[in-house]
Amino acid sequence: MIAHLRGTVLEKHPNQVIVDAHGVGYDVTIPVSTYSTLPDVEEPVALRIYTHVREDIIALFGFAKPEEKVLFEKLIGVSGIGPKLAITVLSGLAAADLVQYIRSGAVEKLVRIPGIGKKTAERMILELRDKLDGVTLAEKSAAAAASSTPAAPALDEMSQDAVSALVNLGAQRAQADAAVRKARAANPDANFETLFRKAMENLR
Repeated sequence: MIAHLRGTVLEKHPNQVIVDAHGVGYDVTIPVSTYSTLPDVEEPVALRIYTHVREDIIALFGFAKPEEKVLFEKLIGVSGIGPKLAITVLSGLAAADLVQYIRSGAVEKLVRIPGIGKKTAERMILELRDKLDGVTLAEKSAAAAASSTPAAPALDEMSQDAVSALVNLGAQRAQADAAVRKARAANPDANFETLFRKAMENLR
């Protein structure tokens, strides 16, 4: 099993990065929070990896922060949550916020994530509420981080990336475009990660 991957960024997208390690390109699915931390193409990168094995596929899921990998592993242990939905959850909420909402039983916050209905949110809370004590969170909540993040890059590039990320996570393109435009108008100084999460809320 691959648990850690170090190499060079060959290609990157909001939900995917291809890492060149000694001439082999590894296709890794990532949450938006990890995308926000990636270096430029041709620059070195190191990711913590979860290897998902099924009869018909071997898939790699990568994380820049150890707490996100821990949360991912706990999420896929919940009935009804597979790796793709777990990535959506980690893209939609900062790790600190996710832990807070699960611990406090905030169903209304969790159901804002596309693909998470009330029953799934309730299962997350029931099954994980008492299993998060060992999760060490290095990042701030989304609300706190928003006030200290740098200014966003050009609107067109950032908006296109956000739309692409939403589509890759299952949203219709027209719906994703409208959600991003609304989020950008309401948050003109947001960085990519904050914009994406606000747009994801607009999908509900």
